[in-house]
Amino acid sequence: MCINDTVTLGDGIVVFFVMKKKSVTTTLLSHPFVKKTSELYFRHKRYAPLLSFTGGFALDAFTLSRIDLLRDNLIMLGYLLLLGFLIVLVNFINDDRISKPQVLKYAEWYPLGIQFLLGGLFSKYVIFYFQSAALSKNWVFILLLIVVLVGNEFIKDKLTNLKFQGLLYFLASFSFFIFAVPVLLKSMNALVFVFSGLLSLVFVGTTIYFIFKNSKSLSIVDFRHTMGLIGGFFLLFNLFYFLNWIPPVPLSLKEGGIYHHVHRQGDRYVLRFEKGAWYQPFKRADNEFHYSTGDTVFCFTSVFAPTRLEKKIVHQWQIRNDKQDKWITSDRLGFRIYGGRDGGYRGYTYKKNIQPGKWRVDVRTEDDLLLGRISFTVIPGQAAPVELKTIFR
Repeated sequence: MCINDTVTLGDGIVVFFVMKKKSVTTTLLSHPFVKKTSELYFRHKRYAPLLSFTGGFALDAFTLSRIDLLRDNLIMLGYLLLLGFLIVLVNFINDDRISKPQVLKYAEWYPLGIQFLLGGLFSKYVIFYFQSAALSKNWVFILLLIVVLVGNEFIKDKLTNLKFQGLLYFLASFSFFIFAVPVLLKSMNALVFVFSGLLSLVFVGTTIYFIFKNSKSLSIVDFRHTMGLIGGFFLLFNLFYFLNWIPPVPLSLKEGGIYHHVHRQGDRYVLRFEKGAWYQPFKRADNEFHYSTGDTVFCFTSVFAPTRLEKKIVHQWQIRNDKQDKWITSDRLGFRIYGGRDGGYRGYTYKKNIQPGKWRVDVRTEDDLLLGRISFTVIPGQAAPVELKTIFR
């Protein structure tokens, strides 16, 4: 397309100007900044995975806050949708379904984009799940996320394999939906967990089916193998849940400790504990409780829950029986929490006439998911009263 223009000079002389109109894409690609960026990438191509990892993690650090914020969840959902688009795009290019030079010219960048999005997602997941992890067995799932997060930076060549893409896409989607759906529904239980997993299965399965439906080289057998692999991991993650191997997101234990006295004063809680020695300046609770007759032992916790989510929390008091080599439950005391507070919903339980020995309080949900564990030792009889320190929460 041409644009013609004329300018009339003196004495009736007319000069014609003919100007070509460049497309927006051509103009953009010829921009000096774009050219320099491309040259820089190909010159330092071997460092691209590390830069991709760093970029995703840095972006995450600036955008991540609470697990129930709409903005953060929309960002992660946007990552998932863009990730699915790039997976489709890479497979269509591999299958010669795309012939546009403008798209093919940057084909080598698309797997890098997949890496960037996976890095951004899994870095968020590691942070969220770490906050909810209570025991070593919860770390089975977290370690899997960390392995994927770190390994993602060295698997660019594998990111053109559809089975591998599908598996990573499912893990990313599953890890998102099992906390996003409870946040949305304001409910958290085994049924919601299974529903969230099924939703991620449909979400990923639809993308994989779209690729196979439009592929010239992949058969229905390939589709079944890919979905069979993903389905196997879906069943495995459900087993993890019922074994308590997946942290109970979106809940997390923000704070917990044993105290000599707890009471509410206005909108704050007053906590009293034994003053630490000079080398314990950061002591904030009693790991050793020096007990005298008539004392009451308090367990104070603060549990974060998404806004408007209600849940019953249980303090399971247990004493160690060395002869039987096991923990014996003495009490299960609970209260309801109401989500929304940044520092978590605060509450406490207490015991009187406690026995000397090793104790622990497991902080659990009503359906027995473990949020955290507080260990302490009860030491009987003090000749002189202990000096107490007061803090507010």
